[in-house]
Amino acid sequence: MHRTRFLKCAFSLAVFVGLPFSGSYADDFDREPILYRDTAPDNPVAKLDKALKSGSKKLAYDERKGYLEALLSALDVPRDSQTLVFSKTSLQRDRITADRPRALYYNDDVYIGYCDNGDVLEISVADPKLGTVFYTLDQERSETPVITRQTDSCLLCHGGSQTQAVPGHLFRSVFADAAGQPLLASGSYRTDQTSPFEERFGGWYVTGETGEQFHLGNKIFRKKQSHRDVDWSEGHNVTELETLIDTRHYLEPTSDVVALMVLAHQAEMHNRITRANFQTRQALHYEAALNKGLGEPPDHRWPSTTARIKSACEPLLEYMLFSEETPLKDPIKPSSAFAKSFQSKGPFDSQGRSLRQLNLKTRLFEYPCSYLVYTDSFRQLPDEARQYIAARLSEILDGKDTSDKYKHLSDKDRAAIREILKDTAAWPMATAKPAEDKAAPKAAD
Repeated sequence: MHRTRFLKCAFSLAVFVGLPFSGSYADDFDREPILYRDTAPDNPVAKLDKALKSGSKKLAYDERKGYLEALLSALDVPRDSQTLVFSKTSLQRDRITADRPRALYYNDDVYIGYCDNGDVLEISVADPKLGTVFYTLDQERSETPVITRQTDSCLLCHGGSQTQAVPGHLFRSVFADAAGQPLLASGSYRTDQTSPFEERFGGWYVTGETGEQFHLGNKIFRKKQSHRDVDWSEGHNVTELETLIDTRHYLEPTSDVVALMVLAHQAEMHNRITRANFQTRQALHYEAALNKGLGEPPDHRWPSTTARIKSACEPLLEYMLFSEETPLKDPIKPSSAFAKSFQSKGPFDSQGRSLRQLNLKTRLFEYPCSYLVYTDSFRQLPDEARQYIAARLSEILDGKDTSDKYKHLSDKDRAAIREILKDTAAWPMATAKPAEDKAAPKAAD
């Protein structure tokens, strides 16, 4: 294996290399109070790196797949989370074709990208303070494997408007040819839980049954083809990949549709958590400077700060409660053990219910509230953001907010979600009062 000579982008779910980049976004999170590049990360990957450097932890090396299996084990990333993407839309584009797709593995915090005979393993992780942090692990055998943090090269694609103006992920659906090259003239789609099913998974392999819900997965396109002239029957309801690729190059013979759907939810949810984190901290930092400059008490709360916290947290609330989720028209049938193992992790309430419980008949989850409320990234949101979220969750789940954004939540849904959150100790500052102005505002703010 060979060392990486040039890094374009450390990690991507499916992102265009070379997307337009606005330096102003990176400038924002490189200033106080975020200091993205200058702040030492504190996350599972950073902790593993320290353990490797100290010699307290080792990674076993495999001649065929390098450090892949050892890294998955060290970071508790399940191999059955495997999804396969064949579009040339990431760091090791020269290693990716329709015959040799890139494999992605993930848990609630960590994402790992693997290319057959690749130079590096691509790693990204949700850091509670910094949002998405990017790393690479050299695939050349070494007594002391090196995990390298990547910043500038990755932020070219992962730090702009496509990622909510924070360091984040992109889940893209593209029209890719046999070489894996995205046909940019044909268009592309960002994919999350609100995406129409027929726009999802272009450039990906998809195993499992989706009924009459067609998607763009498993399809090779030619120039000038677009969504208007897709042969929807091609590559539909594929349960085995052996007829399409040589699966011996991968840990699993599948690219499970349920794993893909969960991945799409999770990637965007992480972005919204980071956005709420950054924007709340930036609002409070600005307020502290304003209070100091105007001689106000340090705890003086300006209406603009309250408004900025609301603006930061409302999109997170909407997404975590699956507002505007695209309904399923037919049941989804998985093709791997992922669905079973994912649901088994809990936590469970006293009635045996969990936010990880899948529905797969009319929607993705049985109880439409994101399981990422259990992660450190969510739990370590600034207190003011958590107070706001707690107050709004009470309004929504008690049925006081019946606006269109939450009309998909039945009374039964609302009651179940509240009970699960409380029973699993995930209710964020449930007894906290919402942030209020602590002094009369100035005439100008």
